[in-house]
Amino acid sequence: MSRALYAAPALAAAALVFAACFGDGAGRRKETSLVAAGDIASCWWRGDESTARLLDGIGGVVVTLGDNVYQSGTLDQYRRCYGPTWGRHLDRTRPTPGNHEYKTDEAAGYWEYFGDRAGERGKGWYSYEVDGWHVVALNTNREALVAPGSEQLRWLREDLRRHPTRCALAYMHHPRFSSGGKHGDVTRVEPLWEILYEGGVDVVLAGHDHHYERFAPQTPSGARDDARGIRQFVAGTGGAPGYRLATPSKNSEARDAGARGVLTLRFEPDAYAWEFVPIRGQRFTDRGRAECNGPPRFR
Repeated sequence: MSRALYAAPALAAAALVFAACFGDGAGRRKETSLVAAGDIASCWWRGDESTARLLDGIGGVVVTLGDNVYQSGTLDQYRRCYGPTWGRHLDRTRPTPGNHEYKTDEAAGYWEYFGDRAGERGKGWYSYEVDGWHVVALNTNREALVAPGSEQLRWLREDLRRHPTRCALAYMHHPRFSSGGKHGDVTRVEPLWEILYEGGVDVVLAGHDHHYERFAPQTPSGARDDARGIRQFVAGTGGAPGYRLATPSKNSEARDAGARGVLTLRFEPDAYAWEFVPIRGQRFTDRGRAECNGPPRFR
């Protein structure tokens, strides 16, 4: 049974930001396993510079959750608008594309900029290991990519079969569940979730809606499942202007429409701890820890 402890003390937010920006006071980065956000950069706003300053003081793999640069994900936009901010951490970045990347034909700017860090060109799905966890990046930007029987779904099932780790995480641009007033739930990714659920994946990260949200563990259809469910985080908080929230979705446990910042995760052998670190001047944060579900249960 998964057990979690939660805390979101507003008075600690300033200290969290200081630690993220300046490390531990001795010039060292705050060490985490993974740090993530989506909906990030543009040459017309400064939110991406604020979140990039957080990355400067946080260790671990940098994960982008899609819509990495606006408006169209061209190579020029990546170089001019993403490069000076989040691009400072390109060498430790493992990205996933969003729908804005596909405003450029076949997301060509995305593949040119990230190269091998983004997996096989034209696909966008790949996996790797971090601190004993299996981590999977997925591409949710076209119906054919997430439909039952698609190449990506066949690959995902086989990948999870070949890596039956105690703990696993996946990330994609489109959230299965969201309280966002702009987009909300994206039901077409449910076939991906069904394989992730059967494969024992513990955590899914997504962007697309420009807010922060944490859900209780759920099945792919949205039933609460504290024993085997997937905990999803929405972190479209990388710099883009925020979207309003609609009525909270079932099983939503924490959310903030104005949040800008990054989500950090520290991986343990059989558990994980998360912390939303806000940009300087914001107070919202969210922290907790939970145990992993256990190994896959493929039939």
